[in-house]
Amino acid sequence: MIKSPICELLGITYPVFQGGMAWIADAQLAAAVSEAGGLGLIAAMNSNGEQLREQIKKAKSLTDKPFGVNLMLMSPYIKEAVQVVCEEKIPVVTTGAGNPSQYMQQLFEHQVKVIPVVASVALAKMMERAGAHALIAEGCESGGHVGESTTMALVPQVVNAVKIPVIAAGGIANGNGMAAALMLGAKGVQMGTRFLTAYECNVHEEYKKAVLKAKDIDTIVTGKTTGHPVRALKNKMTREFSRLEMSGEGTPEQLEALGAGSLRRAACEGDVTTGSCMCGQIAGLVCEESSCQSIVSSVCEEAEALLKGAVQWIE
Repeated sequence: MIKSPICELLGITYPVFQGGMAWIADAQLAAAVSEAGGLGLIAAMNSNGEQLREQIKKAKSLTDKPFGVNLMLMSPYIKEAVQVVCEEKIPVVTTGAGNPSQYMQQLFEHQVKVIPVVASVALAKMMERAGAHALIAEGCESGGHVGESTTMALVPQVVNAVKIPVIAAGGIANGNGMAAALMLGAKGVQMGTRFLTAYECNVHEEYKKAVLKAKDIDTIVTGKTTGHPVRALKNKMTREFSRLEMSGEGTPEQLEALGAGSLRRAACEGDVTTGSCMCGQIAGLVCEESSCQSIVSSVCEEAEALLKGAVQWIE
């Protein structure tokens, strides 16, 4: 069975994280992934403290396994979220959309392990100096907010630059991807797109269908000119956003209005035409619905078989 230092660090069976997807990663999904032996994550997104606490309590009622919270640092309720995490004795948080340094000491004082998402070596080094327990190096193949570097390029450079464990994310949906990530030096993987089609994922059925139908060329990155690039499935909204952005016809205000609330519309209301179906480039490999238990175990079993067979390439 695949084991890594990250399993011992967090008390999990498999080195598999579920991405903290806003409007999608709720208590039910997080608990199901944790029950499967991975690390489930509740997305704090823009929830206020009590909304987040409600999700945490629900997850606790569904599993006694470790689960975490993904803190969105740009949230207007970030201070409330950090306080709730501490009060509820959450064992681990992942962080995105910024630098968590100002909250790390408070989290450490409550024995919360902090694992920031990084998209560059510079931020990785900064987070290690600040005391991060591990890092998630996320390549631009991932869905949602993305950086510039690919997973293949980013992960080994981050691994080479720090001494703490690195989790690979972006473009990973099966055992091949996990095996490749481990060979790049990662100690585990994070998957988002693969869990979008889990039975336990409460994302709208139309969103699931769009992911299941997607091919390798069906995502697009918009928002590069605004400083907030996002990868999502191609649809009416993302194509119009891209046209306005690339032609220079769209003002910053127009672009902001076009994207405002678009993820919620897709994830909660099933509007896959004018909503934002955030999804990774690996969507073409996600072809069926499965349970979280099946996803976690199959990915790890496939990776183990591939790694055991790697000696065939050595004479």
